[in-house]
Amino acid sequence: MDERIKKHFMSLNTDPLQKKFGKNLIIKENLSKYSWFNLGGPADFFFRPENKDQLIEFLISIKKYNHKIHVLGAGSNTLIRDSGVKGVVIKLGSKFSNIKLLTKDTIEVGASTLDRKASSFAKNNSISGLEFLACIPGSIGGAITMNSGCYGSDMSKVLKSIRIVDYNGKEKEIKNDDIEFFYRGTNIPENYIILSAVLKGTISSKELIEKKEEKFIQQKKESQPSQIKTGGSTFKNTNEKKAWLLIKESGCDKYYIGDAKISEKHCNFFVNNGKATTAEIEQLINKVKKEVQNKTGVDLDLEIKIIGDEK
Repeated sequence: MDERIKKHFMSLNTDPLQKKFGKNLIIKENLSKYSWFNLGGPADFFFRPENKDQLIEFLISIKKYNHKIHVLGAGSNTLIRDSGVKGVVIKLGSKFSNIKLLTKDTIEVGASTLDRKASSFAKNNSISGLEFLACIPGSIGGAITMNSGCYGSDMSKVLKSIRIVDYNGKEKEIKNDDIEFFYRGTNIPENYIILSAVLKGTISSKELIEKKEEKFIQQKKESQPSQIKTGGSTFKNTNEKKAWLLIKESGCDKYYIGDAKISEKHCNFFVNNGKATTAEIEQLINKVKKEVQNKTGVDLDLEIKIIGDEK
């Protein structure tokens, strides 16, 4: 650790935090293992809470340090910069991954539960309406924040309520009607950490649900790449055209920078093809964005989230 970094940590006076939170708080944790791109530098502080109470205690404890806070989900749509993340990264791990049946058509799901697990639980309990989650990479917390969806469904249609804790450690419930949903987004404030959600479907037969789910999964397999280092759809679709079509029509579909390339199967998927850096992925994103705007006049919006500081 060089002198500059040592001074940085000394100035933060982390000893009390380390003593209080022990193994749950890691200094300079490498974030690449938490990203589907398999990229990213270290976090100043990486905190994985044991439970809700410890999370609240941590949020109250760090308030005086005035650190910037980032919440990291499954890392399926997050590009973490090579220089890492200043401040605190909070990841709700397996302790926040739980599902239970509330009524015959309603389930409660922990925020870090994988979307496909929520879909599978619903299917096993004959609840329809959540089949689309089998095709959404990532976890429930991220799916809600992004209003994730596909094949005509999205989270706004199945979400009843969420439980959150804010950065001051205050917990509350928010109903669906109090959330504004839009395409791949919501107005849920950045300083809210989703703890759990209540999802409601409709009663159906397990056989019909299974057929619907299998149909969605097959459609995804045929149109999207799998088993690669990617962050899913890079750009949001526009009202006029799909993002992949704009990329293809602009002649960008075979672009690459170093080991950052565009998937041959779906050109809205950007890929770490081996030893790419985040900088290369980001350069490729910016190159495609600029070219599409020059050729079509459309300014594409990112669907993936980029976190960290630029060097």
